[in-house]
Amino acid sequence: MYLEELRTLLARHARPDWTTAVDGVLISKVDRPDPPAPSMSGTLLAVIAQGAKRLALGERVFEYGPGQYLVASVDLPVTGQFTQADPKQPALGFGLVLEPSAVAELLLEAGPGAPRSSGGAPSGIAVSDAPDALLDAVVRLLRLLDEPRDRAVLVPLVKREILWRLITGEQGATVRQLGLADSSLSHISRAVRWIREHYAQPFRVEDVARQSGMGVSAFYRNFQAVTAMSPIQFQKQIRLQEARLLLATHPGDVTGVGHRVGYDNPSQFSREYRRQFGAPPSQDAARLRQAARAPAGLLP
Repeated sequence: MYLEELRTLLARHARPDWTTAVDGVLISKVDRPDPPAPSMSGTLLAVIAQGAKRLALGERVFEYGPGQYLVASVDLPVTGQFTQADPKQPALGFGLVLEPSAVAELLLEAGPGAPRSSGGAPSGIAVSDAPDALLDAVVRLLRLLDEPRDRAVLVPLVKREILWRLITGEQGATVRQLGLADSSLSHISRAVRWIREHYAQPFRVEDVARQSGMGVSAFYRNFQAVTAMSPIQFQKQIRLQEARLLLATHPGDVTGVGHRVGYDNPSQFSREYRRQFGAPPSQDAARLRQAARAPAGLLP
């Protein structure tokens, strides 16, 4: 029942840039399967109403389809693609950016009655079936796109309800840690931010663990649980994604780009780039340049 209205609302309000009139609410509409594309996950809730999507995080692969949702509690380097989509039945998805401050506020208001998290850091990404109560709240939020007079008052209320459904739902542990300042997830999030900001620099895991406020063994264990990668593998993912962005604008300077992202050995850069993206840097740069010249309507 909810999925049918959700599809109608998403199809009506979809824009090419995925934005909507409500801050933090995104709508995706894709009319054909797209090739795997690297990106950062952001911290968000994503619900699929039609079609299917696949997301890879390190060695973990997450697939979700109609009536399922994904939560990402850390901004992680992922590779994603819509796997089921065509012009007659485009893939349709809803996204809501998750703010740690909003999670913290709800947990504070709930007080002793709030659900509790235990154990180490959960995975930074998780997939579940969406309960009716969550889908109902998402539909009511999207209805407000047609009711501009009511948005200022009702949007914050419905967003809070969606967040509460997540906090108390199957993946609540992942979402709750997003709002806890001293949770294992918050420590790993600090490390993730540091590596992203200093990705071109060599580092020792012991130093990053200390900056994050954790012992080395606990840090390594929790980092792998959240990101599905070791800290060094994570750094490599960030380096290669940044290199691909740079090659799109500097296709003739493969060696220079490799050096800028932290590779002193051009052959190592080429080898790892090819393993990640399926083509050596110069060939992939040419492909990116050709895609940039294609008419916008032909791109996914």
